[in-house]
Parts: sequence; structure tokens; C-alpha cells
Amino acid sequence: MSAPWLTILWLAPAVGALAVLAVPNTRPDVAKWLALVVSLVVFGLSLGLAVGFDADGARYQFVEDLSWIPALGTRYALGLDGIGLVLVLLTAVLLPILILAGWGDADHSGSLDHAGGRRQKGPHIYLALMLSVEAMVLMSFVALDILLFYIFFEAMLIPMYFLIGGFGRQQGVDRSRAAVKFLLYNLFGGLIMLAAVIGLYVVTARSELGENGAGTFDLRAIVDAVSAGELDAGSGLIRMLFLGFMFAFAVKAPLWPFHSWLPDAAVSATPASAVLMMAVVDKVGTFAMLRYCLQLFPDASRYFAPLIATLAVIGIVYGAILAIGQTDVMRLIAYTSISHFGFIILGIFALTSQGQTGSTLYMVNHGISTAALFLVAGFLVSRRGSRLIADYGGVQKIAPLLAGTFLIAGLATLSLPGLAPFISEFLVLIGTFTRYPVAAIAAASALVLSAIYILWTYQRMMGGPPRPVGEGPGAAARPMRDLHGRELAVVAPLVALLVVFGVYPKPLLDVIDPAVGHTMSTIDERDPAPTVPLPDGGPP
Repeated sequence: MSAPWLTILWLAPAVGALAVLAVPNTRPDVAKWLALVVSLVVFGLSLGLAVGFDADGARYQFVEDLSWIPALGTRYALGLDGIGLVLVLLTAVLLPILILAGWGDADHSGSLDHAGGRRQKGPHIYLALMLSVEAMVLMSFVALDILLFYIFFEAMLIPMYFLIGGFGRQQGVDRSRAAVKFLLYNLFGGLIMLAAVIGLYVVTARSELGENGAGTFDLRAIVDAVSAGELDAGSGLIRMLFLGFMFAFAVKAPLWPFHSWLPDAAVSATPASAVLMMAVVDKVGTFAMLRYCLQLFPDASRYFAPLIATLAVIGIVYGAILAIGQTDVMRLIAYTSISHFGFIILGIFALTSQGQTGSTLYMVNHGISTAALFLVAGFLVSRRGSRLIADYGGVQKIAPLLAGTFLIAGLATLSLPGLAPFISEFLVLIGTFTRYPVAAIAAASALVLSAIYILWTYQRMMGGPPRPVGEGPGAAARPMRDLHGRELAVVAPLVALLVVFGVYPKPLLDVIDPAVGHTMSTIDERDPAPTVPLPDGGPP
């Protein structure tokens, strides 16, 4: 029997979080280094899984399947497919980088006590929360039991709530309001999903899957039953169950018009926490659309696909337009993520192999590019103490490395050819055009809009004469410093990945393509045949 590698994968950061919590408040450096080592161990485990994964082998590999709650028909079932693998790798790559980026984030956090002093929370709590989120996200990517997935899908909201509300950059009511808004939106979506999960359980109990009146939460068994037409449920009920799952994932993703919690949460959190939320946690929503919505409810997915594609296109254009009008650089980046999530969801519900491959690749590339742009913007804000674009100018003359990395990350965000997001966005547009040409053309307009908000922002912040840090006669004597060692260690791997995957995405596509093929086969969907009208007006 092989080792339970997937259990070890998610337990490592969970146990690491407990170990970090046990570090005394008087030893913050020990807590930081311990958290970094744990995250690197998880990264090593993920690389081992990638090496051992056979792209041409079984759909789910490293499978673990144990009895958990027999009375409910739920099992401790884990398995990894190609889509889950690339997202596991994304999570494992980003966590060490985020810990380094947020090395000093918790050092001065805390609330004012009755004497006016600041109560120190300590970095050990902050780092333990980060590792807890990683553990729950990893479990979400490998769970093959629907109830098991749901538990961790909801549980990850708690540490994220405390990361936003307890350690955010904004003080007082602003970050508390943003944290509560984040929690309420996602909890409400989760409650709707819980009703759908229960409804699906009842449906399985009525079918041949049920044993002694009990249903099942086994994803593989339910998907096989759906493919064989063995579920005893009408189309109306199936569509309601689909909407219950889809609503929760649309809030998490976030899909317009369920997006409004994201900008406030992203601005209120520390840059590292905001990246954890946008680049990692929110991917659970789009991943779940592929794994659960499409496979459990293929007919309902086809029925609602035009509506969801329309909402995705609205989100693409809406996010890009609002990004242009932002005066806050961090809020601008948050709105760009709303636009990018629209592309991801559009590719999923185009129901084509190119669209879904592009969407999966986009999840990875968006995580890398958003991490680079948001973290570099965070370094800028930490130097000047302002998020307002108008407070910057001439950075490229006094901090060329800082300005250069901001430019590369920005160009990746607008999907410049040669950088990683271009391939994924191109695949999404091609896959969408064959099914919904009008939606693809409308979505392509965001390419122009993204060029406006990125290049205009760069011109205002990095070009022109240098602006001094601070005010008063001595301000000019304190120029903005360039990236230093730790910051370079944060930015360099992200820039390298943007370039490598922009030129050579084959390692990712080799594991994504077979998984997408399995999904398309499971839902009995085929790519539309291309049609080209003949010049004489005859039939294509």
C-alpha cells in the first residue's frame, strides 16, 4: 500500500499551523522561519506529486478511500486529477512567497487597549492563519466526497475572516466591515449550497445508489450514475440543485453581480492576505464549477450556460471599466481580478475543450500575475504610505527595479504575448468563439480596456518627475528606495514563472488536457465543428 500522500499534503500545513501557534510571542522570528519551512515542505510534497502523476494514467490518482460516516454514506475520499494538480502546485508555490512578502505584516498589528497602547497579536497567529487556509484549500482540490469538500469549502472562510479583520492594513471599522461583508456573502452562498447538497443526497437515496435508505456523497459514484441516467429526479429539480451549487461558487469566484465583497476585502487586507484570497481561495470556486457543476449536472449546465456566459462577459467588461476609473491602485487591481474571473468562467461554460483548458490554465496564470502585481503595489504603498495613484510619480527614475517589475506584472495582466496569461486568454476566446461568437467578441474588448488601465496607471505612477516621500522641506532628501533582498526573492520567481509559462506552457497543458478531455467525455459534450461559409453563398 502506498503512502497517503494527499493526506500528508493537507495535514502538513495544518500541523504546521499548530506548531507555529505554540511558538511564544517573544520569539516572532522563530514563528516566521518555522512557517516558511513548513510552506517549503508542502511545496516539496506538491512537486513529488507532480513527478509521480501520470498524465495518461487514471483520471484520479493517489486515491485514498476510507469509511468516514457510514450512516450518511460519506467517505474520506481523496484523489488528484490534472486540474487539481496544477492548482495544488499554484497554492504550494505561492505560500512561501506570500510568507516572505508578509514577513513584517503582523509585527505592528493589533487593536488599541483601554490605556491607548497597542495589543500585539503576534506574527505567530497571522502565519498560523495563512497555513490553515493553505491546508483547507489543498483539501478542497483533492476531495472526492461532496460533503467533505463542502466542510472545507466553508471552513476556509474563518481564517480568511480573521486575516482581513484582524491583520488588515486599514484600521477600525473599515476593515471590520470588509471582513464581515466577505464572511456574510460567502456564508450565504454556502448555506444555499448546503440545501443543494442535502437535496442531492435525497436524490441519490431514491436511486440505485442508495443502500438501506441512505444516499451517498461519493462524487465518482454520483457522476457515473448521472452518465448512466440512473438518478431519479426531474429536470426542474436538477436545475434547482445546479443553481444551489453554482450560486455558492459564483460568490466565491466571484462572478458579477455577486462580486461586490471582493474590492473591499482586497483593499482592507494586507497585500499577502489579499493575494491569498484572490489568487488561491477564490480559485476554489472556479475549480468547483468544473468538478461539481458540470459533472453532477451536465444537462442543467448546458441549459444555463448562455446565461452564465452573459454574466461572465458583463463581469469582464464591468471590471475593466471600473478599473480604469479607480484612484486607489489596490482597488484597481481588485477590479482587474473581477474581469479576469469573468474570462475563467466564460471558458468553463463555453463547454469546449479549448475553453476549459484555457480556463484552467488561466486560473494558474492569473494567480501568478495577480500575485506579482498586487505584491509590487504593496511594496510601493509600504514606502509612501498611500494607495492613491496621484501620490506617485517618477518611480522609474529612483527605483528602476520596482518600476520594472510593476511593468512586467502589469503587461502580464493585460495578456501581452510572451507572458503567461496570453496563452490562457487566447484559448478561452477561441473556445468561446466556436460556441458563442458574440460573447467572444464582446469579451475581446477587454483587451483594449486592460491596456488603458495598466498603461495609464504605469504612466501616472512611474513616469514624470520623481515625487518626494513625505512633506516639508526635508522631503526631497528621502527618496524612495528600490527593491531589497527579501522583496527581490518574492518578485523574482513570479516574474520568472510569467516568462517561462508565457513561452513554454506545455508542462501545464500536458496534465490539463487529459483532465479536460475526461470532463468533456463525462458530460457528453463535443467541440462544435467549425463552419466557414463558401464565397458563392453555398452551404458550408
